[in-house]
Parts: sequence; C-alpha cells; structure tokens
Amino acid sequence: MSKETKAKSIIEPRVLKGFRDFLPSMEIPKKAITNNLEKHFRSYGFVPIDTPILEYTEVLLGKGGGETDKQIFHFKDNGERDVALRFDLTVPFARFLAQHQSELSLPFKRFHIDKVWRGENPQKGRYREFTQCDFDIVGVDNAEADFEILSMMDSSFSVMGVQNYQFCIAHRGLFNTFLAHLGLLEMSVEILRTVDKLRKIGKEEVQKLLHELTGEGEKANAILQYISKEDEKEPFLTTLDRLTALAGGENPHSERMRTIYSYLHEAGIEEHFTFDPSITRGLDYYTGIVYETFLTELPHFGSVCSGGRYNDLAGLYTKEEIPGVGSSIGLDRLLAALEELGSPIVSSASSADVAIFNIDVKHFSHYDRIARAMRKDGLRVAIYLLNKKLGAQYKWAETNAIPFAVLLSEDDVLSSTLTVKNLRTREVHNALSIEAAIALIIKEVF
Repeated sequence: MSKETKAKSIIEPRVLKGFRDFLPSMEIPKKAITNNLEKHFRSYGFVPIDTPILEYTEVLLGKGGGETDKQIFHFKDNGERDVALRFDLTVPFARFLAQHQSELSLPFKRFHIDKVWRGENPQKGRYREFTQCDFDIVGVDNAEADFEILSMMDSSFSVMGVQNYQFCIAHRGLFNTFLAHLGLLEMSVEILRTVDKLRKIGKEEVQKLLHELTGEGEKANAILQYISKEDEKEPFLTTLDRLTALAGGENPHSERMRTIYSYLHEAGIEEHFTFDPSITRGLDYYTGIVYETFLTELPHFGSVCSGGRYNDLAGLYTKEEIPGVGSSIGLDRLLAALEELGSPIVSSASSADVAIFNIDVKHFSHYDRIARAMRKDGLRVAIYLLNKKLGAQYKWAETNAIPFAVLLSEDDVLSSTLTVKNLRTREVHNALSIEAAIALIIKEVF
C-alpha cells in the first residue's frame, strides 16, 4: 500500500459531541476521589452494587420526568428490543430493588459509582457521559435515615478535600402541603418543575409561568413568596417557621424537618446546611426531603451533589412499598468546578511516588528488587524502562509529577545503598539503606 493510499484510508480519530477522553492528569485525581469515597461509604456500612448500563426503555421512562424522557439515549438492539442507556443510577436501583427484594435485608444501604448518559446540550461542567457517585438507604422512612444521608454528604466532601460548600435543603411534602392550602395540589408536578427552573430563568420568568399555570396572579405571587428568601443568611429554623405558617401550621413534614435539623445541630454540622425553599428537584419521584449542593466560590456553576427521599419510586415495579432516601455526587461536574477554582485536588496527578532511574540496564534486576520492597510498604514505584540519558529520565519523572527519584551508582549497587532525590525541593540523600529510603519517602508522601 502506498503512503498516499494509506493516508486516505486512515480514519480521523475523534469522539462524539459531549463525550471525552480522560488523560492521566484528569483520571488520576478522579480515581483517587472514587477510591476514597468507596472506603468512606463502607465505613458507614454501605455495600456496593452494580446494574447494567442498558435497560429496557420502558423501565427507565416509567418515572423519569418530561425533560429527562427527551434526553435519554434509546435505540433498537439487534433483537429489535427497545433499549436505553441509563440516565441516572436511581431508576435502575428501583428496578434492582423490585427484582431482588427477597434477597436483600432491609434496611439496605448501597453505593454505586459509575457512568450514566444523557443527551442534553453539552456545556461547561455538563457532558453527555459522566460519572455519578450514589449512596442510598432503602426500607426505612424516618428522620434518622434522612439525617444519615445528609451527614454522609457532609463527610464525603471532607473526605474529598472539598472546602467552601453549602447544602441547600427543602421538603417536597411541606411544599405540597402549602400547595394544598392554596387549592393547587393537583398541579403540583407542573408547579414543582417550574420552580425548579428559578436559577436558570430568574424570578420574573418563573412568576410569568406560574401565572399562566394557575390562572391567578395572587396564587402565583404566593408561590413566589414561599420559594423566596429576602435574607440568604436567614436561620434554618426561621425559614422553617415561616414556611410552616404559609402551609397552614405544623404538620408531619415540618416536624420531620425540625427533627433532622436537631440531629444536624447535635452533630455540629448545621452550618453547612441551609433551608432553601426554591429547591424542588425536577424529577417526579421525590416525595420528601430534597437537596442540592453548591460551591460557595462558584454559586452559578450549579449543583454538584443532589438527591432526596423517594418513597414511591420502587412502586413502578412492585406492589411492595420500599421507601428510600439517597444522594448523588456528580463527580465530573465537581471536578470541572474544582479545576476552575485551581484546587490542588485536581492538580496533584502523580502517576507514582517514586521513579527508579535506569542508569545501567545490567542492574535492572536490582532496580526491580528495590521496587518490590518499596511497593510492599505501600509506595507506588515506576522503573524507567528505556536506556536514555539522565536528563530525559528527569523530564519523564517531572512530566508525570513523580516527587522522588532513586538513583543507583556502581558503588550503591555493590554496597546495597541508594540515593534518593526529592524532585520538588532538589534535596539529595546519599548512601541510604533501602529501609531508610522507604521511611524518608513515606514520611513525605503520606
């Protein structure tokens, strides 16, 4: 084949709109976060599950909500079955519960970290393929389960090393009680979806849409009053008291919120939670507490963690009532926000802790023995595999953000010592034993 013919036959390498390749500089921090989150979820007694990325379309569309139905990727497979890519991890979980409830012991606590797909318009921080980190408690409907999910959200952000965040929480049941007080309960789904657009289209447009929905300016204004806060720093209980009065007085939903807040206060984490009545969540399946999470330094970036209580979700697939509450961290969206903030979380993409330089290939077995010893103590060790000058090896180590290099001269090999160089500070430690070298590096790395 001639060069010209070969050039014509080469397929242009490209990815679909809204999809991405992940270079090591992006994937290393992402994997580090998911590994830490998995350990953290297990510390609460949560267990991992997995579900297929493809489901029957009717399974996913049963309760998705108007906009989600339009965004779903669905097609006919080779067997002419109507199938779709999952758009979140919650709806497949509901199907999973209905199918395996006899095999599960309730309450059941699960976590699931995996990719989902939505055919929405790509924009900064929003993609058509992205990773969600879900954690849920099913089989119990009480304030204690609601609080545990909120507590896990707070501690998860701490585990990820994220600072300056605010959890905005509200209650669907309390809002519906308010709508019933106005005589608008039968329109709750449409009203909730309209209110959910507040941050995107603003108060005036929402008021106009509410007026069109209700047919009454007075009721539209009442809804706008309910979802608005004149003072963003209004205390949680002050907001709750005001909304309870607008809903006609104390009710089971307002009492649930008071109990949840008391737990947050006792745990000493209440400062991270604010009562924001404009939070409704657009999906139909939420029935109780709902929440979204915003980074205080990027308030207009959008929510990076959201969820709520969904007591009726599994009812699509089973007659058994299985109440649940959960949350989902949008990992790619969070990482995009942290990258914009210049967070060290996304800039520390080191491929290894130690690089062993290949000064003379005849000593490769010796390099390998040192690498094995270091790995036993938990260090990530990469041996340079090419026979190149030291300058090229230093450049390789620095490109891969490896903080330490190990160099072995002929004397080092003969005396079973080695030289360690800190590639960040340029400090050099000569004639170290392998044990001393490991201790030095571990002290700096961990």
